[in-house]
Amino acid sequence: MPTPDSVFSLLSPQDAIIAIMIGATLSDETVSTSELLTIERTIFHLPAFRNYDADRIPLLFQAVVELFQEEDGLDAFLGLIKDGLPERMSPTAYLLACDVIAADGRFKIEESRFLEELALALELNTSHTREMLRSTAYRYRALE
Repeated sequence: MPTPDSVFSLLSPQDAIIAIMIGATLSDETVSTSELLTIERTIFHLPAFRNYDADRIPLLFQAVVELFQEEDGLDAFLGLIKDGLPERMSPTAYLLACDVIAADGRFKIEESRFLEELALALELNTSHTREMLRSTAYRYRALE
């Protein structure tokens, strides 16, 4: 079985975005079906993932889980992600993390912290991240 280090050493930009979405779902230590379905739908429908080898997803998932279990694992994760993600894709990755977190209908404090740390690591503009978060909240708002 590949180690997190070996998986992250071969990180493509697509892998980095998927790892961020996985990190988003793990950020509150609860993996919901709606979050997993959001990740799946994103990978199979967005142009950024055209021709992506979906067989890599379980390896990425396991690598992120293992990294998050380590002391300072989030910091290590964010450093590896930043290295594997082209700067122009940072806002996209952040927005997709917002979508994953919002998919179950609530934002928990741990998820908000994850998004704050992600935005800092990716050096995103605070006003832009606020707008992305607001837009996500509008899209995932329930009617009742």
